[in-house]
Amino acid sequence: MTIKEVSEKFGITQDTLRYYEKAGILPKIARTPGGARDYCLEDLDWVEHMVCLRRAGMPVESLVEYLRLTQMGDGTFQERLALLKEQRENLLIQQEKLREAMRRLDYKIAKYQTAVETGSLSWEAPKTEP
Repeated sequence: MTIKEVSEKFGITQDTLRYYEKAGILPKIARTPGGARDYCLEDLDWVEHMVCLRRAGMPVESLVEYLRLTQMGDGTFQERLALLKEQRENLLIQQEKLREAMRRLDYKIAKYQTAVETGSLSWEAPKTEP
């Protein structure tokens, strides 16, 4: 598969694929006799996995380490597991921050929606009669 086809398949630029290869995030990609990259099914699996981890916010350095560990064989399962668990924990922290941001936005949206409807922006809680 060509770099253009892989780029389109995974929704990333060809430059990103070249960078991933140069940075050591992907194994060395075979070349055609003309020098063009020729992605095989195993390469596509790697691209898909790395794109997923990158979108999950995993740093490039961790991805390089993950590939290195994978290439070292089955004796590195524990280290790979630790990398993935660490990234999952980071995602959970980000998720909570996003939830808080959504709560704040929902509050502000509700306030401005009321202001649009009433013509007044009141940041105080409505007073109720006893």
